[in-house]
Amino acid sequence: DEIPAVVGIFSAFGLVFSVSLFAWICCQRKSSKSSKTPPYKFVHVLKGVDIYPENLNSKKKFGADDKNEEKNKSTMPKNSLHLDLEKRDLNGNFPKTSPKIQSSPELENSSPKHFAERKKDSVSPDSLKSTTSLSSEDKQDKLGTLFFSLEYNFEKKAFVVNIKEACGLPAMDEQSMTSDPYIKMTILPEKKHKVKTRVLRKTLDPAFDETFTFYGIPYSQIQDLTLHFMILSFDRFSRDDLIGEVLIPLTEIELSEGRLLMNREIIKRNVRKSSGRGELLISLCYQSTTNTLTVVVLKARHLPKSDVSGLSDPYVKVNLYHAKKRISKKKTHVKKCTPNAVFNELFVFDIPCESLDDISIEFLVLDSDRGSRNEVIGQLTLGSSAEGSGGEHWKEICEYPRRQIAKWHMLCDG
Repeated sequence: DEIPAVVGIFSAFGLVFSVSLFAWICCQRKSSKSSKTPPYKFVHVLKGVDIYPENLNSKKKFGADDKNEEKNKSTMPKNSLHLDLEKRDLNGNFPKTSPKIQSSPELENSSPKHFAERKKDSVSPDSLKSTTSLSSEDKQDKLGTLFFSLEYNFEKKAFVVNIKEACGLPAMDEQSMTSDPYIKMTILPEKKHKVKTRVLRKTLDPAFDETFTFYGIPYSQIQDLTLHFMILSFDRFSRDDLIGEVLIPLTEIELSEGRLLMNREIIKRNVRKSSGRGELLISLCYQSTTNTLTVVVLKARHLPKSDVSGLSDPYVKVNLYHAKKRISKKKTHVKKCTPNAVFNELFVFDIPCESLDDISIEFLVLDSDRGSRNEVIGQLTLGSSAEGSGGEHWKEICEYPRRQIAKWHMLCDG
């Protein structure tokens, strides 16, 4: 009787010891993972708070209670776009004194009210020349104004862009007379850094206040860069509507003295045909008896490099539209590491009506990338309202049904 009791006691002690050892090992692994710093290329922060990688430790103090946040909002000025987490006190609150912000000669405050009140005093004649001049037709159909700030942090060796807000955007939804805007930003010319803001629903004056911090950009290269902002309106059922764009060359912008608060008028995007986008060989045939359209994606040539390695993995996405509504979509296979791809893939579309006036086809040549979102190399539209070779090709298939007609087309900027 004593031996089974002793064995049971030792078994219980062994079980407790093994469970304790397993729990201790799990805690050690969790603490070691939390202490590691993620290798971010850039940091995206909402509401103007910059979080650098070296600040992302196990003690994540991102703020105090809601009451303290309301007090901080009342004490901090509106033009304070950059709030360092290292400057908080032990309770997680910001001090009342805010850091000095170097404003550009164009602007003295970042809020749209102050922009409107001090527009005459804040905008210099040189800045008026640099802004895009609008014609009389464009003045009647303005696309709004974009407010943002630029800064270079020499200590962190980081380029910081804060997209503050946009005012006076046009309504892209005719039913609700509003828009769902968001902004895409690209650093040209290499297009290595591509970011976008969140979508704000049903507003023509969106306040984004989002900060993007880019690391690994030397200050000596800032002068060679250009910022490209694309303002779009989200559409759940079709392709997002393009409102306009803003281009900011950084050649004459001095960031050594501090943050610059800026604003620019949003202009219509000038979609220019560019030989640098490559060409696409398309064959079309319209069968009037069966109301079907046969599309053959044959070849692509002279495609530009999209990756850092200089090699692209192109494929073609085909979208069929009826009265500006997409009714069908297809795509080809991916061709690896080639600027001159041979697809030879056939697609048959059913046309909902006998007339081809309301039908258009969009070809998007994309670069396949597993690590991130696929980049658009170039685009092409064929239809009755298309300009250039796209309209001529469409006219020929309407005049000569049941005949397969193939043409090379220059790709436009995507």
